[in-house]
Amino acid sequence: MLTAQEIKKLIGPYQHKKLTLNPKECALLVIDMQNDFLDPTSPSYTENACEIVSNIKKLIIEARAHKIPIIYTAHVHQDPKIDGGMTAFWWDEIKSKKTLVCGTKGAEIIPELKPLPNDKIVYKHRYSAFYNTDLEVYLRGLGVSELIFTGIMTEICVESTVRDAFMRDYRIFIVADGTAAGKLELHVNSLKVIAYGFGYVTTTQSVINQIRASKNITK
Repeated sequence: MLTAQEIKKLIGPYQHKKLTLNPKECALLVIDMQNDFLDPTSPSYTENACEIVSNIKKLIIEARAHKIPIIYTAHVHQDPKIDGGMTAFWWDEIKSKKTLVCGTKGAEIIPELKPLPNDKIVYKHRYSAFYNTDLEVYLRGLGVSELIFTGIMTEICVESTVRDAFMRDYRIFIVADGTAAGKLELHVNSLKVIAYGFGYVTTTQSVINQIRASKNITK
């Protein structure tokens, strides 16, 4: 996992805009933190994902304490021949129903980050959590204008959702030590792209500090 100092050194030169979080108008997104991605025996296992669990948990606890909406996403397929499209074509393990199958334990959010009954879960069939889901309608209903991104994979589902969020005029905060990819190089490169063109790359502690510094946060 990158340290705050490493993030500043590697990503800083690419950061086009610096943003300040407004906790009154934000939501926390937890992207695809599912058992199949964190189980070493799964064909979808994402190396480095386990390292970010504790930081995401810290952010979830902070969000709950300050009544910030938490939205989970889960990538699932009922029948890849029907709902898989290019995703199933690209990933043989999805096409053969060896991973991310609806109704299986592997498709569930990991126990450490288990959603509460009132937390929103967006089930998706593509990389972006905005594609053919009700995410945008839900966010508009909440009156949210800023999104805090955590989860996996930085360079695929996280970045795809970041790009779609940007196109919908959301202000984006991506937590560098709360997101992960299978390879550190891919994680860093994705963060550079996001910093340059789409959002503000930040850290777990920085987000927590900004949330705590806000007064009268409850909507």
